[in-house]
Amino acid sequence: MTRVLIDCDPGHDDAMAILYAAKHLDLVAITTVHGNAPLSHTTRNALAVCTLAGLKIPVSAGADRPLVQAQLQAQTLHGKSGLDGGELPAPDRDVTGEHAALTIIREARHAPGELVLIAVGPMTNVALALRLEPKLPELLKSLSIMGGSTTTGNVTPTAEFNLWADPEAAAAVFACGIPVMMAGLNVTRQALIREPDVARLRASGPVGKTMGDLQEFYANRSRAISGLGGAPMHDACAVVPFVHPELIKHRACHVHLELASPQTRGTTVCDLRTFLSEPSGATVRQHPSNALVALEIDGAAVVEKVVDAVTSYDK
Repeated sequence: MTRVLIDCDPGHDDAMAILYAAKHLDLVAITTVHGNAPLSHTTRNALAVCTLAGLKIPVSAGADRPLVQAQLQAQTLHGKSGLDGGELPAPDRDVTGEHAALTIIREARHAPGELVLIAVGPMTNVALALRLEPKLPELLKSLSIMGGSTTTGNVTPTAEFNLWADPEAAAAVFACGIPVMMAGLNVTRQALIREPDVARLRASGPVGKTMGDLQEFYANRSRAISGLGGAPMHDACAVVPFVHPELIKHRACHVHLELASPQTRGTTVCDLRTFLSEPSGATVRQHPSNALVALEIDGAAVVEKVVDAVTSYDK
């Protein structure tokens, strides 16, 4: 079974991704980071989701702010707690006491070439781990992120939240030397939990009931703010390649993370150009590929599989 570590900032979609991954993969640890809510909230949310589902997975807290830029202002999409809308249990344990970056390094060293690192929040913990252990890319089997976009953003016209929240960290991740599997808004917004899915969750039992309540809140907020037709399963899309790879298709290309321009800071510039012959003299040549960027996804099937996983906790 594939060994995975999820670095996250729960978050309604993070919660679903955790339960989806834990059902199908060997989820050896969860690490938390600032993002959808302050670190204290995202960490408590991760612990509470594990308690709800009876998962005995260690949780390590990490960075509470970006590497360079100012600490983020409070977010509203996921509510004040970062996971509003449902009654979560009080956590049945505390964090490990080990910093998230050190947990990432330790788990990668434990079985070189076997760990998949799935990062679905701001990339701060991952960048810190890369700085502390330069050989981390060699130790990992794969690095999959939810972040960026080949089209429009959700914070600025071109920048997606996770990468905009700490662009210096994201730039370090794309430059680390291991191809980054990127699930951006261009595909994740196609995987929407809608009313029938919420009803199915609620009918399954206590875990599904809580997750259904949470997703209804998230769907309503997403509809009110962005006009989406449901609750987007952004983060589960970074897990999909290791559980149901047939549901998502990637293309190798170079991704540049913009840092300099105030207007486009945090934007992923994905070079998806195709040349059938030598480019013209004025054309800027393509840089070597550093990412596998998701371009196609069966959003309805992804939602079905994620809901299947969550409802199975009540069986």
